[in-house]
Amino acid sequence: MEWVALITAGIFETFGVAMMNQLSISRNWKPFVLLILSFCASLFLLQYSMNFISMGTAYAIWTGIGVVGGTFIGMIFYGESKDWKRILFISIILISVIGLKLIDG
Repeated sequence: MEWVALITAGIFETFGVAMMNQLSISRNWKPFVLLILSFCASLFLLQYSMNFISMGTAYAIWTGIGVVGGTFIGMIFYGESKDWKRILFISIILISVIGLKLIDG
């Protein structure tokens, strides 16, 4: 359950980053409310998962999911670069996150 909470925390972080970008574009109250709610949920789930998963591993995976998710959302929805080198290095982060999961159990 703690791994599901950690992955969900990373997804909420990714959504919060997307709302941050949306807020800078639209200056509407909806992205602001969603930003606050998603970061609160993300931090709550991260804190819960850290009761069972070591801090270094949990934090690395949480930020890794946020980095990869934020980058993919930027590429898909906001027209950011899809250069092969960028995708290569994002893949390295993803492989590292999977490796941390495997060694931490």
